[in-house]
Amino acid sequence: MATRREFLATGAAIAAAFSGTGAGSRAAEKEETDPRKGQKKTAETEGKRPPLRLHLVGCGYPPPSGSGDRTRHGSAFLLQVGREFLLVDCGPGTTYKMARMGIPTKNVNHVFLTHHHFDHNVDLPCFALVRWDLCDGTEPPLKVYGPPPTRKFVEQLLGEDGAFFPDWHSRISAPVSISIFKNRGGVPPRPAPAFETRDVGPGMVEETASWTVTAARVHHLEPTLESLAYRFDTDRGSIVFAGDCGDCPELRELAQDADTLVAPCVLVGNAKKYYDVIMATDEVREIAKATGVRRVVLAHNGGANSPEKRKPFIDAVSNVFSGEVLFPDELTTIDLLS
Repeated sequence: MATRREFLATGAAIAAAFSGTGAGSRAAEKEETDPRKGQKKTAETEGKRPPLRLHLVGCGYPPPSGSGDRTRHGSAFLLQVGREFLLVDCGPGTTYKMARMGIPTKNVNHVFLTHHHFDHNVDLPCFALVRWDLCDGTEPPLKVYGPPPTRKFVEQLLGEDGAFFPDWHSRISAPVSISIFKNRGGVPPRPAPAFETRDVGPGMVEETASWTVTAARVHHLEPTLESLAYRFDTDRGSIVFAGDCGDCPELRELAQDADTLVAPCVLVGNAKKYYDVIMATDEVREIAKATGVRRVVLAHNGGANSPEKRKPFIDAVSNVFSGEVLFPDELTTIDLLS
């Protein structure tokens, strides 16, 4: 397993990232393809090494923008490591968009929240309840990690005194719901939703045989809101999710020598002229160049709904950074081993 390498234009556009309208540019090469194609094949049936893929579920702002399959709304990313799916953020419509991509909720056992803005966490109760409602009782608890108050957030929504208690309590008690559970292969009594929730901070977050996660506290809207960036190291590569943040030493240290950096990019130019809590092309390219990452994926942008609108972003980053620059649509997938 790798350590760290071996582990360890205008202010209005930025304002739009928090209030509504967007700015926007080359998407991943597979952006025009049906994201559902290929999902049913496994590494074994393809005769290839296990996959390492990034599924772009949500790449936009708090409000929806665009139209049709080019709509962008909130933040959510699925990292596929072999047969495991790790969800980073769970913004608006995550559950529905995963269904459109052909990825079942029950495939996800780990959720990592970067911070508690609604465009990054509002779909968590929907995702968690759908995952539980489709289970037969043998699945592991859903593990949820994030900065404080993640434990309180989950408990107040999904705990025995939470907002959704009447929902799941009726489903484990009502005869018709128990019958549906039995038809799904479950053996009564039907268990309540199970969660393992942790407030996490900088440093090691989780380690398995296939992947390791470390976090760094990054600059966004502290002290009123704590924000984290996450780095996933696998034996096939490493990827950093910046979440929402400005350029800061902690992010640069976390991203050092990573293969891929997923970064917010709200406009062409310099975000620090207006705010230092989010990034634009100047910040992204300087971080990418300084850290030695191989690939940059631009996200958190509500207006990047056509190749023409993406091009200025791609060009601005590529003028300084010699690696690969991708600006994908939602509902698309990037092969991180290509």
